[in-house]
Amino acid sequence: MCTLILAWRVLDDAPIAVAANRDERLGRPSTGPAVRDGPPRYLAPRDEEADGTWIGVNERGLFVGITNRRTDLVGERSRGQLVLDALSQPGTGAALSVVERELAEREYAGFNLVLADAERAVLLAWDGVLRQTEFVPGVHVVVNEGHDESAAKSRRIRTALVDQPDEPEGGTSTQTVADWWTRAKRVLRDHHVGACIHADGYGTRSSSLVSVGADGAVHYEFADGPPCETDYRRVDGQL
Repeated sequence: MCTLILAWRVLDDAPIAVAANRDERLGRPSTGPAVRDGPPRYLAPRDEEADGTWIGVNERGLFVGITNRRTDLVGERSRGQLVLDALSQPGTGAALSVVERELAEREYAGFNLVLADAERAVLLAWDGVLRQTEFVPGVHVVVNEGHDESAAKSRRIRTALVDQPDEPEGGTSTQTVADWWTRAKRVLRDHHVGACIHADGYGTRSSSLVSVGADGAVHYEFADGPPCETDYRRVDGQL
C-alpha cells in the first residue's frame, strides 16, 4: 500500500478514520476484506501470494496499515505477515512490542507501519534502523518515501486535502467521518498528486476506507480496483 491517510482523534464520531490506496503489481493475487478468525478477530483483505495483508482493524479497535519503504533490504518474511502479527494484539503498545521483537529476530524489507487505537497512534519506519514517531491528534499522510512534511508526495496530498471545498485549515475540524471520507476519496482518485497510479503492469489495485467509531464499531468500505473508476462498497460482516 502506498498512500495512507489517517485522521486520528479529530472527528466527532470516530477516533480513527483511514483512507488508503494500495499500489501493487497488477497480476499479484489478492482477495477483498473479510472477517478473519483470531483471537482477536480482525477485518482485512488478503494478499494471496504471501498470505499477509496490507491493512486491517481488529475487534479491539486496533488499526494497522503498512506501506513499502524504498530500501536495499531483502526480507526473509513478508511485511504483510508483520501486519497480521500486529493485528493479533489488543492495542498499539502490545503491537509495537511484537514488531520490535520480530525486527530483532528476522530480516524484513523496508516499510512504514501505522499502529493506531483510540489512545495512541504510532508510525514505525524501518530501513535497517527502526524510527518511531508518535502521532499527535490530526490528519497524517504516509507514503513510501515518508510522512507528512518529510516527503513531496505526502505534502501534495496534505495540500490537496486542505484545498477541498469547505475544508477548514489543517483538515482537522470535520464533524463526521462521512464528510471527511467524501473529501479524502476525491484525493485518492487524484492522478495529479500521485495518489492514484496507472502504469505498465503496476498501479493502484484497490482502495480502503476504515473507521473505528466512538462506540468501538468498525466500518469498512472497499473499492476493488482503482478508485478513479471503481465504486466503494461496504464490506459485509463488519466487526
